[in-house]
Amino acid sequence: MSKAVQGELTKDIISGPVIVVLIFLISIFLPIIGFFFSFLIPLPILFYRAKLGRANGIIIPVFAIILMVIILGGLTFDTAYFVGLVLIGFSLSEFIEKNLSVERTVLYACTFVLAGAVVGLFFFSSISGTSVSALISDYLRKNFELTIALYEELGMPEEIILMMSNAMGKIHYFVWIIPALVTTFTLIVAWISLLLARPILKNKHLFFPDFGSLNLWKAPEYLVWGVIGCGVLLFVPNTAVKIVAINGMIVLLTIYFFQGIAIVSFFLEKKRLPRMLKVFIYCFIAMQQVFLIIVVGVGFFDIWLNFRKLGTNYNNDQLQT
Repeated sequence: MSKAVQGELTKDIISGPVIVVLIFLISIFLPIIGFFFSFLIPLPILFYRAKLGRANGIIIPVFAIILMVIILGGLTFDTAYFVGLVLIGFSLSEFIEKNLSVERTVLYACTFVLAGAVVGLFFFSSISGTSVSALISDYLRKNFELTIALYEELGMPEEIILMMSNAMGKIHYFVWIIPALVTTFTLIVAWISLLLARPILKNKHLFFPDFGSLNLWKAPEYLVWGVIGCGVLLFVPNTAVKIVAINGMIVLLTIYFFQGIAIVSFFLEKKRLPRMLKVFIYCFIAMQQVFLIIVVGVGFFDIWLNFRKLGTNYNNDQLQT
């Protein structure tokens, strides 16, 4: 290996963890907005894995995780959250390299991360001598308390603080849907990471699969039966069955959100709106619960209404995500 190549490798191995930890520090020290910054953590992990290969690329997440653990003062739920984000980036790059379809790339990467989360959760539960449900409940309670205190410091309206306080008394309900919420979060972060990684990898002449125009993407039609089935199970007078149905419904509707946002992207591209205006529209959708529900509905009913006229003579060749 030449000195120039060795120097470049050393530079990447140093800069990679530094970039990840900088994003991590912003995430933990900036209130509210920091949480959204954490979504960017998988991106440098993915990039350096693609650039350096597996043998050298794995050094970046290992160093980054060690630094995170030191900063957070040990292994906690917060540490597990950031480690999960690191794993999303690394696993996505692994499956991107295999040149799979976009569905399989996201599915396999998320399955790997979620399996690791389950193993880690039960391991932590066993060494702490506390049940999984108790661990999750305690973590949620502490976060609710911190969020309420933060909202009070920021001068948030009393109605919002009261709503949070009331929600804290129903933590056991949140525990039931934790599997769906974690799965949904993992899917969303993986999806965002893929969208952001594509122009970066292509600009650096690194491999990225030809997923085609993602604003033409649609969920497999058979998933609609999953939604219908979960809806029917909600009427079964059995708590365990209802919990499974609710979790299944949340995950499936998340997938239809992806289809709905693809439809939104399709028509925004068709209108050739300025990039900043499109960014504003996406942010507005993300912050408004009503519009999130509308986008999910658009994605779901696209099965029958075919808003983009896919499969017809309509020319979509020039549309790009």
